[in-house]
Amino acid sequence: MSHAAPLPATMKAVLLTGHGGLEKLVYTDVPTPRPDSGEVVIRVGACGLNNTDINTRTAWYSKTVDQAIGDGGADGFETIDDTEATWGSGAIHFPVIQGADVVGRIVAVGPDTDPGRIGERVIIDPWLLGHGDWQNTANSGYFGSECDGGFAEYTKVRAANALPVTSDLTDAELATFPCAYTTAENLVNRTTPRPGETVVITGASGGVGSAAIQLCRLRGCRVIAVASLTKADLLRDLGAEIVIDRNTDDLESAIRTAAQGPVDIALDVVGAPMFMALINALRQGGRYSTSGCIAGPMAKFDLRQLVYKDLQLTGATICPPGTMHRVVGMIETGALKPLLAETFGLKDLARAQEIFLQKQHVGNIVVTP
Repeated sequence: MSHAAPLPATMKAVLLTGHGGLEKLVYTDVPTPRPDSGEVVIRVGACGLNNTDINTRTAWYSKTVDQAIGDGGADGFETIDDTEATWGSGAIHFPVIQGADVVGRIVAVGPDTDPGRIGERVIIDPWLLGHGDWQNTANSGYFGSECDGGFAEYTKVRAANALPVTSDLTDAELATFPCAYTTAENLVNRTTPRPGETVVITGASGGVGSAAIQLCRLRGCRVIAVASLTKADLLRDLGAEIVIDRNTDDLESAIRTAAQGPVDIALDVVGAPMFMALINALRQGGRYSTSGCIAGPMAKFDLRQLVYKDLQLTGATICPPGTMHRVVGMIETGALKPLLAETFGLKDLARAQEIFLQKQHVGNIVVTP
């Protein structure tokens, strides 16, 4: 038996009905979720968009795709393998409600869950990690991918993933944090930055990149950002010392000039077009970490740079337990600044994804029921 205020029988939600174009996003009525043992139901105040939402819909994760995220356009890619079309190289079950970045209030709890949590303002930790080997993709789900997410009026999640948050920020502002900042925190941590080191960050105006700027500055690092120069002032406000034009012809030289030599760390979400320049710009024993390759997954690589420069290269996807707790702590102390680019109504999710794909925004786009 659950403890709950009366919930409506149905709610509005956006269903992803299959791989393909924006027509696969269907705004409709669906049953309102009910909490099972150890779960809570949340009235969604806001839910942020992420590359994962686009990648899953367009099937970009399929290994048959070797193009940039936007190259499939809003309609997705023609040649895909449905059996490996999610971030964890598995199949996705349709229909599904996407949306990982949920902020709202608990309105119902399931058995074995404290009814005193009803009314609590929470932010969802999107990583649904199991016990034991949490880096095994069979043991680590993602909210809005392996289960229904937050592009709806209500959603449910296990109680441990609904983290209390005390903040004067709006729901829409808080919804800019979960995916981008946990990803960025993991991306940064994989390189163990030390105070005084110089870090170059690509895709610096996006959700993860702008988060990484702030997280590196909190660690006492000097930050060089790679982005459109139209966004330079905002990135400097976040803590970037120098902003390099992402369209520069010789990125390696531009980085070395800005750093007055090689850099200690490269944090990359862009991928193929910038990969080798970043590797070449690293010092002996430098560290490279990536959490995405939005501009292309297939990169040429001179292995001599790895071998003879003693480099460390790491991927950063599954976030360790406790990552979102650390992010919430930084939110509550005001150490992190939300970057809310634009807000759309839930029924306009398809339009929001169109704007997201244009990559003209800084920070995160959010939808509200």
